Amino acid sequence: MIWKRSAVLRFYSVCGLLLQAAASKNKLKGSQGQFPLTQNVTVVEGGTAILTCRVDQNDNTSLQWSNPAQQTLYFDDKKALRDNRIELVRASWHELSISVSDVSLSDEGQYTCSLFTMPVKTSKAYLTVLGVPEKPQISGFSSPVMEGDLMQLTCKTSGSKPAADIRWFKNDKEIKDVKYLKEEDANRKTFTVSSTLDFRVDRSDDGVAVICRVDHESLNATPQVAMQVLEIHYTPSVKIIPSTPFPQEGQPLILTCESKGKPLPEPVLWTKDGGELPDPDRMVVSGRELNILFLNKTDNGTYRCEATNTIGQSSAEYVLIVHDPNALAGQTGPDHALIGGIVAVVVFVTLCSIFLLGRYLARHKGTYLTNEAKGAEDAPDADTAIINAEGSQVNAEEKKEYFI
Repeated sequence: MIWKRSAVLRFYSVCGLLLQAAASKNKLKGSQGQFPLTQNVTVVEGGTAILTCRVDQNDNTSLQWSNPAQQTLYFDDKKALRDNRIELVRASWHELSISVSDVSLSDEGQYTCSLFTMPVKTSKAYLTVLGVPEKPQISGFSSPVMEGDLMQLTCKTSGSKPAADIRWFKNDKEIKDVKYLKEEDANRKTFTVSSTLDFRVDRSDDGVAVICRVDHESLNATPQVAMQVLEIHYTPSVKIIPSTPFPQEGQPLILTCESKGKPLPEPVLWTKDGGELPDPDRMVVSGRELNILFLNKTDNGTYRCEATNTIGQSSAEYVLIVHDPNALAGQTGPDHALIGGIVAVVVFVTLCSIFLLGRYLARHKGTYLTNEAKGAEDAPDADTAIINAEGSQVNAEEKKEYFI
């Protein structure tokens, strides 16, 4: 098979030389404006590459495609290399297009289109093959993780060309502070990349999905992802919730012990004033609920709910004060004593204001009468008083000054 292939290549090479000789005799002048045109091609590994060579002005001169090893692939419409992946797409005096299917990384390189003029004119097209990264894998997680522990997760993917990019997300929010490592694979063409994420976990991380995303131009904007759901164990948190904010004598009361923890604390322990519940017949524990039937004053005290799991223990307290229904009813109505007191103060302030205003007016009125009789106070009789008053008026007239 090898000698047959060599014979075929020599045959097409001889044909090319003969055509060159013919062109040099008959078409030398017209070949000066002929130039082959090609374009670089990028294809994903496993895909199909189309190599096209065009000539705008061609006077029946042959075209040829050859690979990076300078092996002839097609000479005009004649296949020269026996490779089932290489097929003819179009062959004419103005174009020679071929396809290479199931492209591998070894197909990458510079391909040459030759136009057999005198001299031979060539155009280069570089075929770039993108290595598709493998599906990423997350390592380093061991379930469960205790609250407060430092977690280290590593995401790794191989086979990318060029090297892929790895990004981390937690609760749909990207984490920037990560480590990145790139290593060349054994084939010296592709890369293995890894990224390490370090963070300290708390109870809010339980059930959270940590996502490693691999971005690469070969993925056509559809990144590959790996996901790790976290499982965090933590001590319980406890809260007591009463069924009513104002417990009343004679009515029932339900205290709910809301406990959260992982593993889930079950069951809970109820106590009163540091000891056991004093009246089990009226104080019934059902799951996380304490039901007290027909409250009375003896139920007053501090109730404690305690929750425990394999990680630790926690508790909460509730101080119960049983109210008298009649007292609560009086508190809910209008406070008549308070209203009466306010009205009395308003009336008192009003009366004082009226009294002070009357005295002020009376004093000013007396002053006016004294001013009118000024100068007649010391008169021995009425005639003398009138004369003094008239004298005062005359003096007042004399004291007037006029300005022009």
